[in-house]
Amino acid sequence: MTSAPSDLATLATLRHVQTRSISPENFDGSAGGGGRATEGTGASCARDLGPGWKISPSVDVKAGETFDLANIEGAGKITHIWITTHTDNWRTLLLRAYWDGADEPAVEVPYGDFFCNGWGVFAQVNSQTIAANPHGGFNSYWPMPFRDGARLTIENTSTLDVRIYFQVTYEIGGDHSNDAYFHAQWRRSNPLEDRTPHVILEGIEGQGQYVGTYIAWGVNSNGWWGEGEIKFYLDDDTDYPTIAGTGTEDYFGGAWNFDIPGKGYTEFSTPYLGMPQVIRPDGLYVSQQRFGMYRWHLLDPIHFATGIPKVDIQALGWRSGWRYLPLRDDIASTALFYLDRPTARRPKTPSADDLEVHLGTAPVPDIGATPPRAPQD
Repeated sequence: MTSAPSDLATLATLRHVQTRSISPENFDGSAGGGGRATEGTGASCARDLGPGWKISPSVDVKAGETFDLANIEGAGKITHIWITTHTDNWRTLLLRAYWDGADEPAVEVPYGDFFCNGWGVFAQVNSQTIAANPHGGFNSYWPMPFRDGARLTIENTSTLDVRIYFQVTYEIGGDHSNDAYFHAQWRRSNPLEDRTPHVILEGIEGQGQYVGTYIAWGVNSNGWWGEGEIKFYLDDDTDYPTIAGTGTEDYFGGAWNFDIPGKGYTEFSTPYLGMPQVIRPDGLYVSQQRFGMYRWHLLDPIHFATGIPKVDIQALGWRSGWRYLPLRDDIASTALFYLDRPTARRPKTPSADDLEVHLGTAPVPDIGATPPRAPQD
């Protein structure tokens, strides 16, 4: 996939494309079609002003229904998505994207997880492709090219209606015949099976590149939790992977428990990787530590020629005697990749119960995790 034309090196280059934008003020993105609404969620507020004065800034998605955020014909590329809704909805909404008229989505991810806010609690994210700004202004700059149409939808899996504000900006007129399609898949292990890695991606066929991981990690025991390795099985790999990491905090760009002495777990957010969220127990109902971490492979995409058999990550802590302790944590991952085809093998669609973030965690067997102790002389 070629470099995004929005790179500074090419920003001044004249290109034969046109920009369009879909929002509740212009549902089809037509030229000159914005600001013409005569009815909408803002009609009462604008009753003294009339058309052109924020008549239709948002949409209401009824409980159990799916709404089309964008339906685009022909070839093009989505360059920016801005969207916001109340924090209560971040794990009850499912964001999907379909390319070239496919029946199956290439993107199927909970709304909050796609924007690196998987716990329903706001965290500032300052990265090149995802920006999450106060208080819930979510932005995606992932390039999403398509050759014959695109459809973005959002499903409300809750029992309450949801109000959503959004804008989808895209280009038309470009040649995307050699571009790969953007994919994103979500999986959750809650709790993780004993001595079993959490699967991030599995069974992908085709050529492409793996470009990102977001994990909402809930810790179900005391002690350090991030010793586990991430492994990428590429192309013909079977028993052993081509890429094996050295630890969870290492993969996400940190070290030594993400711990600044005297401060403890320390949030950070950079263009390519970060741990922007640390949710600490409150002594009452929020009883577990929870973390949000992302790693974008923008300068170091992981290329594959025939497929990705599997990507997985271990959950490891420490027990006595400097021994690793397999953990049974709550791990929800989002895998992002580009592929030479608009559909791929994907997990089953999560139910509302699969998505739910609990205020307190259901009882989990005490597996006795303890911090490592210094070896004796």
